[in-house]
Amino acid sequence: MAVPFKYSLKNFRSRKLTTFITIAGVALVVFVFAAVLMMAYGVQKTLVSTGLPDNVLIARKAANGEISSIISGETQDIIRTLPHIAKRSDGMQIISKEPVVIINLEKFGGGMSNITVRGVSEPIRELRPQVKLLEGRWFNWGTKELIVGRSINSRFEGASIGDFVRFAGDEWKVVGIFEAEDSGFESECWGDALQLLDSFNRGSSCSTVTLKLEKASDMDLFIRAFDADRRLQQFEAKGERAFFEEQSEFLSNFIRILGIFITVIFSLGATIGAMITMYAAVANRTVEIGTLRALGFRRRSILTAFLFESLLLSLLGGVIGVGLASFLQFFSISTLNFSSFTELEFSFAITPSIIISSLIFSIIMGLLGGFLPSVRASRLKIIAALRAV
Repeated sequence: MAVPFKYSLKNFRSRKLTTFITIAGVALVVFVFAAVLMMAYGVQKTLVSTGLPDNVLIARKAANGEISSIISGETQDIIRTLPHIAKRSDGMQIISKEPVVIINLEKFGGGMSNITVRGVSEPIRELRPQVKLLEGRWFNWGTKELIVGRSINSRFEGASIGDFVRFAGDEWKVVGIFEAEDSGFESECWGDALQLLDSFNRGSSCSTVTLKLEKASDMDLFIRAFDADRRLQQFEAKGERAFFEEQSEFLSNFIRILGIFITVIFSLGATIGAMITMYAAVANRTVEIGTLRALGFRRRSILTAFLFESLLLSLLGGVIGVGLASFLQFFSISTLNFSSFTELEFSFAITPSIIISSLIFSIIMGLLGGFLPSVRASRLKIIAALRAV
């Protein structure tokens, strides 16, 4: 004979305080767990969205990122001879040689931080059409002018239109503010590549070369042609999205591992709280358990009923925790990107897999917290339980 689930549901009313505390504890832990996963995915999503599927980024193989890569002018000329490179209507190849440097700016509220300054070449609008001006204008080629991402504009002093940013012994005027579909480019400043190379005395050597293919399906063909050229053995060509996804791995994994470690510690407290709640329920309902056993309910039915209560409490806490975490999508934060050592702004992002993982995590807490009390309830002897006061 199975114990009706209504019996378990009615018992929540008799211990409202402990039920509320248990649900709140689980909800808090699940909130932290989901927030960590959302943060790690947010970093990955921001950097992956930085690239386009038909763009190829070329960097030196030994480089850990764009900052440490160097491509000489001679190598750039070799790259231009490769097949499948898209061209503009005027016949100009859609290629951008990009020196990437780090400068310091002061944040609003105090404190200095590193930001990325990227030099770009003239066909940049065709190469990255997702970049749109919000205010001002594009910089003029051949001048020391900058456009800044909206993240830089909102978080750093001296990054508004008309301001001058001083680095490498020169003053660069901010003439525009751009957005880039919430990608990592919004945490950068852009200027003329030739002017940037001149300011840093780099000659014709840039950090990376980014180019657009005639078709996204030409990616494998281009990479095979690139790898077949012995003059380019020291360099590596990757899809732009794949490159930035790799750049996100270390930071996102670090956030995920550290966050889960902290969450596991918190979950121990929530599990113990659930266990205490269920032990208290067993103690308060000893006579009821004895009565149920006397009426013919099996031990297995008693165990199932109490375990159902524990799982239901945890699942309710999990749903509440995920619900609260979903509101984090409306917030953006910044952190240090370990691959470039510069500021990166990103938003929390939730996915169905994060929701499912968080709910499974809450169920596991309920299972661990309710199993032993449920076993205790099922093992109570009928006579001893009925004699309890």
